[in-house]
Amino acid sequence: MPFINRLYFHFRRFFAQRFPRLYNFCDCRKAVLKFLIAGGFAGLTDLVFLYVFYDLLDLNIVPSTSLAFILSFVVSFTLQKFWTFRNYNQALAFRQFLIYIINAVIGLNLNGWAMHALVNQYHVWYILAQIVVNLTLAIYNFIIYKFIIFRSSGHADNCS
Repeated sequence: MPFINRLYFHFRRFFAQRFPRLYNFCDCRKAVLKFLIAGGFAGLTDLVFLYVFYDLLDLNIVPSTSLAFILSFVVSFTLQKFWTFRNYNQALAFRQFLIYIINAVIGLNLNGWAMHALVNQYHVWYILAQIVVNLTLAIYNFIIYKFIIFRSSGHADNCS
């Protein structure tokens, strides 16, 4: 782990020296950027394991999808808790995981309802509808994660 930390701080220092304005912009929004990266990594995990279970292991589509979702869900929770929001409180982990599951079920239902409304009632192209719904749910999830599930005891950012 010390090697990874040294590499991280070396990259951070290089980035700050070469691109100070961009560095400050990103540094002030690092929770949002980490949230998006963690979500992207969880999505990639879902796709990779879906491929492994369905194509390589020749499982049925429903168990393949379910197993891939469960693995990506655990990856997402772990990255959001420990990396994005830097919440290391182990005593709250089980409670946070339960709330995370409840939030996921709420998000799944909101996704289904919104997709039904946009596609069937307003005749929006399903791909565009899913993009709009995903962006909306990403904002909703960031707020829920930051202020409810992984809320910190409070140190403010020094960004203006």
